[in-house]
Order: sequence, then C-alpha cells, then structure tokens
Amino acid sequence: MSSVLFDVPGPKARMRHQLMAVLGIVLLVALIAYVAYRFYDSNQFTPKKWEWLEYKQVQEDLLTAVFATLKAFALGAVLALVFGAVFAAGRLSDHKWVRGISVAVVEFFRAIPLLVLMFLFYYGLPMTGLQMTPFLAVVLGLTLYNGSVLAEVFRAGILALPKGQGEAAYALGMRKTQVMFLVLLPQAIRAMLPTIISQLVVLLKDTALGFLITYPELLYYARYIGSQGQFGRPIVPTTIVAGAIYITLCLLLTALATYLERRNRRSKKHIELTDHKAEEIAMGGVAGGGGGTGLA
Repeated sequence: MSSVLFDVPGPKARMRHQLMAVLGIVLLVALIAYVAYRFYDSNQFTPKKWEWLEYKQVQEDLLTAVFATLKAFALGAVLALVFGAVFAAGRLSDHKWVRGISVAVVEFFRAIPLLVLMFLFYYGLPMTGLQMTPFLAVVLGLTLYNGSVLAEVFRAGILALPKGQGEAAYALGMRKTQVMFLVLLPQAIRAMLPTIISQLVVLLKDTALGFLITYPELLYYARYIGSQGQFGRPIVPTTIVAGAIYITLCLLLTALATYLERRNRRSKKHIELTDHKAEEIAMGGVAGGGGGTGLA
C-alpha cells in the first residue's frame, strides 16, 4: 500500500527510522541528564534551596497564586470562546458590512502579540482616564487574542460541515441566526474539540505573561520567592516547581479533552446504533405487512 504523498518505507527505511528515533531519544536523555548534573553541581538540589516549601505561609501563598492563574484562565477561556463564536458567525454573515467588521476585528487582534495587548490595556488605557487592574488587563488580552484565533477555528469547523445540515434547518423555517447558533456551531465545536482544547492550553500558559504587569499569578510568585535571600535565592527550584505545576494543569486539561472526545464518540455510536435498529424495525414492519398482503 502506498500513500499519495510518499511510499510506505521498506525494511531498510524502517530500520533507519528506528535508529534515528533511538538516537534522538538518547540525545534528549543525555541533554536532560547534563542539565540536571549542572544543577546538582551548582548546589541547586541542596536542602537549603528547597526548604521554602516547608513553610505553611509559602504553601498557602503558592496555592493563592495557582488560584489566580486558574481564575484568569477560566474567565479568559469563557470569554474567548464566546468572542470566537460571535465573530466566526459574523465572518459567515450574509451582510457584507458585518463580514467586513468581523474580518477587521479578528485580523487586527490576531496580528498583535498578546504581551503588547496586555501592556496597552494596563499602561495605555489609564492615560485615557480608564482605570485598569492587572487582572482585567490579563483577561482582556487573553480574550481578544485567543478569541480571534478561536474565531478562525470555529469558521473552519462550520465550513467543513456538510451543506445539507444548514439546508435542512432552513427547510424547517429556522432563521440564519438560529441555524448558526443552534445547528452549525454546536456541531463545529464537537468536530474541532481537539483544536479548541489545544488553543485553551496555549491560553493557560499565556497567563504567565501576566507577571510582567504585576499580576500575582504563579510565575510572579515563583520569581518573588526565588529572589528571597533568606531562602538562598532559590530561583531554579522555584522555576522547576512552577513548571511542574503548569505541566500538571495542562495535562489535566488535555485529559478533560480526551474524556469529552471519547464521550462524544460513544454518543455518536449510540445514535448510529439506534438509527440502525430503527431501520431494521421499519424494514421488518414493511416485510411483515407485505407478507400479510400476499396471504390475503
């Protein structure tokens, strides 16, 4: 069997690919081991560098910082999903002026770096008389940037749906808005769920940029603890702990996406089996009715 893009590798090619994979893994492990050795050699794993974790106040403050990260992520994710759904529908509108505004908004905020947006909201808006807290600046930046990306994701998902879905809804007398938000968007979200979750993982990690505008999230607190002389300035241990927490949060979000995807597959299979049984019952009824007519 061959693919359109490349031929299936033969025995020698497969052996070469396996050797390259093993070599890559060995080099990666060697790099990690070298970095760990350098940390060990520079006394980054000594008990004094990690004793800050034993203090109850530090533990409570660390949990508060994690909560601040999750709070910004949760609100930013919800608003970004709403923003993306609205402007995806706007880009697919039948009205030219609505499409034009939606395209301008999406392309504008997608082109500006997220950190620049946060700086503009936190340092720029107060000059116009609008007071802005670090939390609001972080949430607005996350919403506008990631919402613009999600708008393109939703639009691609809607355009990938069979045209019969919308035509059937119009045949039932539904309006354009009802068709978009009640029929097309829910299906597009289910179809694009892995891509949406990937973007939400990016949004979660982008909350770390908030420390540059003094938002007290996880990285901000890790840097604060890492600069304390009473703990021996444990900047590397605090960074390792913060990185491990970020990895855990992203893995939990990915696990949630996997669970939702499996549940969606089971729902589809259940619907398909139900439809198949209904067809069998209908065919059996037709056959039974035909037999009765023949006997008569």
